Amino acid sequence: MQNYEEKLAHLKAQSSFRSIKNIKEKQGKYIIVDDKKMLNLSSNDYLNLSTDSNLKLEFIEKYKNHNEFLFSSASARLLTGSSSCYKKLENNFAKLFNKESALLFNTGYQANQGVISALFQKGDVIFSDKLNHASIVSGLKLSPAEHFRYNHNNYEHLEKILKEKRDNYNKAIIISESVFSMDGDIADIQKLVELKKKYNCLLMIDEAHAFGVFGENLQGISAQEGQLNKIDIITITLGKALASSGAICISNKTIIDYLINKASSFIFSTAIAPANAMWSNFLLEEKFDLLKEKKEKLNSLFQKIHKIYPSISSSQIVPIVLGSSQNANEKAKELQNKGFYVLPINPPTVPLGTSRLRISLTSDIEFEEICNIFG
Repeated sequence: MQNYEEKLAHLKAQSSFRSIKNIKEKQGKYIIVDDKKMLNLSSNDYLNLSTDSNLKLEFIEKYKNHNEFLFSSASARLLTGSSSCYKKLENNFAKLFNKESALLFNTGYQANQGVISALFQKGDVIFSDKLNHASIVSGLKLSPAEHFRYNHNNYEHLEKILKEKRDNYNKAIIISESVFSMDGDIADIQKLVELKKKYNCLLMIDEAHAFGVFGENLQGISAQEGQLNKIDIITITLGKALASSGAICISNKTIIDYLINKASSFIFSTAIAPANAMWSNFLLEEKFDLLKEKKEKLNSLFQKIHKIYPSISSSQIVPIVLGSSQNANEKAKELQNKGFYVLPINPPTVPLGTSRLRISLTSDIEFEEICNIFG
């Protein structure tokens, strides 16, 4: 115990100690923490759907007597934890992305971890952006395949590694997020497609922070750049813009069938509640126009913010890099006192010396409410 206590004390001394916040309630774009109501600038609820009481009531009233309206699947999908709402959700995503098949995972973390660790074995190789999410890094560690991490969004460095290493292995894949979660910057999907073709690789894109925010039909950056049909594997979390639960992997039928048989995080997990799958279907099938309206409003907001506060970001995620953890913590506290719920992001989530505020914009926020933060 003493060793743990010492390590916790060290985290506190470095201003890197984490604790769960006392969140009392969420009211639309506002959040109540420790009885203080603030504008929520730390949420991934990008379309402000999760707290929409009218939507919630409409959904419940319509489906409350449906035989699948249950709050537990009570089993893994391969046992008894499946029903038509899951298959409908997978089909909806396969159709939306014009792919053969899709598979529902419980979380984005489990999706990335499960896909990477299952598909690539000894003798294979993975090329991964250095700032890819922790779920991707976890998949790299679990996979028997060799892996190499290229400098963030540095495609000259990626090609240098591909030239040196690719021919030494069997299957190969390049993995990148589309919108990066801490900087809000965007991968060059067209360049990644070019490199995957040139060096005979698969390409996997995590659209977690782009789905619902980019693309004419909400599919994300790959679609916006006209590269959707050239991406081999796409992963999406449903807990952000779609305000639901679960995650989807979209690919060809062979890969999805293989994951059903080999991805441990899918095989051995109790499935998400059927009610959540039904909620996701409800939004995709019956409220798609609303989602698109909210997406346009969010895009208008972050484009205005980028004009007054140029940064590395090209998305709804706007980093304010402050250097030390102490500076980030103090600035976050200052903004919270002014009524803005902004949280500091400190190492190891971000590299040492790059502690920051991560401003997360959502569709119901008005420009006038937040423009002074960036002034």
